[in-house]
Amino acid sequence: MAKETNNHIGKWKTSALGHLSKDTNGDEKTDYSRWRLEDKQGTQIWRYLESDEENKTWPQSVYEKHFLGLDTGLPDVSPAKTPLDAAKNGLEYYKNLQLPSGQWAAESSGPLLMLPVVVISCYVTNTPIPPAHAVEIKRYLFSQQHLVEGGWGWHVEAKSSNIGTALNYVTLRLLGASKDDPRLAKARKFLHSVGGAIYGPSVSKHFLSVLGVMEWSCVSPFLPEVWLLPDTDPTAPMNWYVHTRTNYLPMSYLWSKKWTYTPDALTTEIRSELYTKPYETVNFSGHRDSIADTDNNWPKSWLVHFMNFLMVWLWLPIRWSSLIKRAEDRVYELMQADDKNTDSIGLSPISNALQLVVCYSHDGENSESVRIHREKILAYFWMKEEGMLCNLCEGTQSWDTAMSIQAVGAAGLAGDPKYRTTLTKAQEFLEYHQVTTNVENQENCYREPRKGGWAFGTKYHGYIISECTAEGLRSILQLQELHKFPKLISAERLQDSVDCLLRLQNDTGGFCIYEKRRCSPKLELLDAAEFSGKSMVSYDYVECTTSVITSLFWFQKFYPKYRTNEIEAVKHKGLSFIRQSQQKDGGWPGTWGICFSYGAMWALETLALNGEYYSTSDYSRRGCEFLLSLQREDGGWGESYLSAEQKTYIAEKESQVVQTAWACLALMEANYPNKEPITKGIKLVMSRQQAKGQWLQEALEGSTDLIRVFSHPNYKIIWPVRAFGQYIQRYGNEELH
Repeated sequence: MAKETNNHIGKWKTSALGHLSKDTNGDEKTDYSRWRLEDKQGTQIWRYLESDEENKTWPQSVYEKHFLGLDTGLPDVSPAKTPLDAAKNGLEYYKNLQLPSGQWAAESSGPLLMLPVVVISCYVTNTPIPPAHAVEIKRYLFSQQHLVEGGWGWHVEAKSSNIGTALNYVTLRLLGASKDDPRLAKARKFLHSVGGAIYGPSVSKHFLSVLGVMEWSCVSPFLPEVWLLPDTDPTAPMNWYVHTRTNYLPMSYLWSKKWTYTPDALTTEIRSELYTKPYETVNFSGHRDSIADTDNNWPKSWLVHFMNFLMVWLWLPIRWSSLIKRAEDRVYELMQADDKNTDSIGLSPISNALQLVVCYSHDGENSESVRIHREKILAYFWMKEEGMLCNLCEGTQSWDTAMSIQAVGAAGLAGDPKYRTTLTKAQEFLEYHQVTTNVENQENCYREPRKGGWAFGTKYHGYIISECTAEGLRSILQLQELHKFPKLISAERLQDSVDCLLRLQNDTGGFCIYEKRRCSPKLELLDAAEFSGKSMVSYDYVECTTSVITSLFWFQKFYPKYRTNEIEAVKHKGLSFIRQSQQKDGGWPGTWGICFSYGAMWALETLALNGEYYSTSDYSRRGCEFLLSLQREDGGWGESYLSAEQKTYIAEKESQVVQTAWACLALMEANYPNKEPITKGIKLVMSRQQAKGQWLQEALEGSTDLIRVFSHPNYKIIWPVRAFGQYIQRYGNEELH
């Protein structure tokens, strides 16, 4: 018999019951004037103020209004006539978005799998979701539903899929949406048309089994025994891409335990909605390998199918209890280490949420580990005009702050007293969030030296990134050496950054994102994600490599005697990698931005620092000609996220401000001799600047092999300002009409 539904949504604290209204779809909506973004020295947590007294004593800031799509109350600026006018107008708006800790905050979203995993994990651990969060999560998910067929993609640009529809349907039901809502009825019809939830990828089946709305027999094995493999084994988890490694860790524990939430009235209802036949009649074990065509974007290799066969029919029947316990204990030991090393934030919301479930299972509901995870998971939620989403990481605080410093400097305004306080706070933020220690017992938990690095978000998160470390180093060098700001970060700590970067170079000359590559690309034969691919191996990236090499050029300007020979060797190999990465058509495929315009900007800047320009280098010349062949009649560039997926340039419907800024920067860095196409691009960017100095959100800016597409909203100010500054340096501050 099903138990009563748990109290998974928190209670309102006042008789006003949240001050709710109805949006244009008739859904409940919170009062946006009551949302506040708490800034705990870089950690961002959205709070909803229910009482009028709280709302009065904690006024809403400009940056909060900006994130929520409200009127910021800022005055209009005079229309820009020159690039400097436009840069100043942009920065006049942007400086108001800086948080008290000195960072610039932003959403970092795109995938639609994060919210379901977090909500499911909260539900099964009796972790109440704040009621205002629940209201706005529902609004956001309904806003992302495809209106025609009624499903959801696995990311915001994707077509409807089984995994996206099943998981987001379940999430809405857990948050109180009625199965009789016409939108959910439509979603259910689509899900059934693609076979029901048993035709989802393995990860979808795993999450649904944790919730208790699917049987574990439908899930391909996630063996914890792999964590007992010797490190010398090329297939051992220590060699996997770090996100796959950290996600598989709790997934293997839960699979081994066959841990599942005891059905209650709501989950029993959901069981009856996800399949094309009654739950009790579904042959779950017979659909372990079933997957809908909509989701089979990266089919499992013959090797994965063969290994699953061996595990199910030969290994599982003979698994012995002592081995299972040793494997599960090792997994829990690694999770404890990860919690310690990330302040229980985790590498992603998926690893954080699933480790909450593991702690609940292992330590108990009232344990300290569960309490801490419940607190930390709130940092992943983000509020915006459409509702509440889940960021794909802790945040972009350090990265956006470093790039913001460089934009002000590029505009020639670092010495302007108006921006002194802004830059000082940004410098202090980067100083505070440089990682200054290595992970304790790092070899035992598969971590590499991180001392001197910067993470994407904060130091609490603890996973440094090559590109973030490089741009953090460059930003501090520019402030302290070029613009003569106080030397908050000592020479020794700057050298730590260099040491950190030098260790990260691969034998190819390239750099990955988090760690050195640890395995052969052949390990992708074990990729079992299905809906997305390239999840097993750490790859070299053009922009990570260019960023590191560029920062080393900057470092040598001011510290020419430190590890000179080693730096020169790393630069030489890195430059060779950059040249070799150029495609036959002249383009460089970027990965963390979309895509060829992004890659070209980074590559041409680095080649220029090595004295390779349009007039002297065939690589630079072909890169410029490639970009120029793609410029539109309006002077802009516009590229679809599909370029990153297909590794060939695919045009967006319209020119994009951010991509146009990237292309203009690339051409200017290469010293392209013809000013006209650059001027046309700059004019387009200026023409789209809004009355208060900002730019509107266009297509999403970010992409990766694994995530496909994600948002970088601060880019729409950072990169135009940087492009204006570069234009002024090269051509002067002329009026552009």
